Amino acid sequence: LQKSLNETFGADKYSEARKEVLTNMFSRPMQMALYFCTGVLEDETLFRHYALNVPFYTHFTSPIRRYADIIVHRLLSASLGSSSPIKMEKEAIQRQADHCNDRKMASKRVQELSADLFFAIFVRVRA
Repeated sequence: LQKSLNETFGADKYSEARKEVLTNMFSRPMQMALYFCTGVLEDETLFRHYALNVPFYTHFTSPIRRYADIIVHRLLSASLGSSSPIKMEKEAIQRQADHCNDRKMASKRVQELSADLFFAIFVRVRA
């Protein structure tokens, strides 16, 4: 995809902006990852990472970025015996995961609307 975009848009001063807009538009339909508590899901096939083709997968970043990452760090630390188990029931963890998913979806929607607005301005100015 990136090679096609590079060949199509050349190297003028707006080519990078056009590539960014199209790359953003192409990636929108991709399914977003969702947070969930494995203890409340019966179907282990939901733990799978499609693109990596692995049956069990978790992902987290630095715990300073997102609350969900803090929870994952705490659970991982407890499972490795480095800390005591967190005092949350699995249903409470799932409620936190649902809340994080809701906030992540809302943030993504605002980001998309912002991109749409700036794209409209870009097109209007260039017309």
